Amino acid sequence: MIERRPFGRTGHLSTVTLFGGAALARASQADADRTLDLLLRYGVNHIDTAARYGDSELRIAPWMARHRKDFFLATKTGSRTASEAREDLHRSLERLRVDHVDLIQLHSLGHPDDWDQAMGPGGALEALTEAREEGLARYIGVTGHGWTIAAMHRRSLARFDFDAVLLPYNFFMAQQDRYRRDFEEVLSVCRERNVAVQVIKSVARGPWATGTRTHTTWYQPLEAQADIDRAVHWVLGLPGVFLNTAGDLTLLPRVLDAASRFERRPPDDEMAAVLDSTRMTSLFGLAT
Repeated sequence: MIERRPFGRTGHLSTVTLFGGAALARASQADADRTLDLLLRYGVNHIDTAARYGDSELRIAPWMARHRKDFFLATKTGSRTASEAREDLHRSLERLRVDHVDLIQLHSLGHPDDWDQAMGPGGALEALTEAREEGLARYIGVTGHGWTIAAMHRRSLARFDFDAVLLPYNFFMAQQDRYRRDFEEVLSVCRERNVAVQVIKSVARGPWATGTRTHTTWYQPLEAQADIDRAVHWVLGLPGVFLNTAGDLTLLPRVLDAASRFERRPPDDEMAAVLDSTRMTSLFGLAT
């Protein structure tokens, strides 16, 4: 079984690996149901999906009829206005066949213009706070990608008391001084406020090279179990942090297996060896 930790201030003990619903974007219901069996086998009790993850919400819906009480359920809206975000949430509730979600998140809020609109008057955040008041969502979070997202999350946390944040982090990204400092500052603020921190791209190797893609992730992932073990254990070695599984069903068993065997964080020399042997590179262009 996989370790559980308090998910911020929510009172929920979530498994340290959260199921990344992007893996179900183009899955059949049969594949989705086999995935549910795997999650239950490992005791995973937290699902993170989004309105923009293809058929993911539709594939999760049948699970909710039997297992709603067994999962902390999170989704996201990528809309920036209150009216559109409100529509997104109601549509997500319909697609998921639930009367509320545990966490609703502003999806990929990294561009300053998007931030100004979503956080300003008539912005998406207004709709999410209304949804919380109406009981349609219990908690509110913010997510994002790229080299600037940690700094943007600091800005978001200064504006609003979010319950959760989500951002990329892995050993390669930690070698970039500015991003590491920004990430550590976000982590410090979140620990002070008891805000849940979710990490993505832990097993990202780099952009796909020209040729056939072998996984449904938009990036090339690590594939060898030993490399995945080290990457997963390195993230889980951060106290209180949660890891979202990669958006690929074939990788899911390897990530969950790694998480179930977590005991210690690998030392930097082991991680440097993985970085060198796999030639890990940036997903987001040059760090600035």
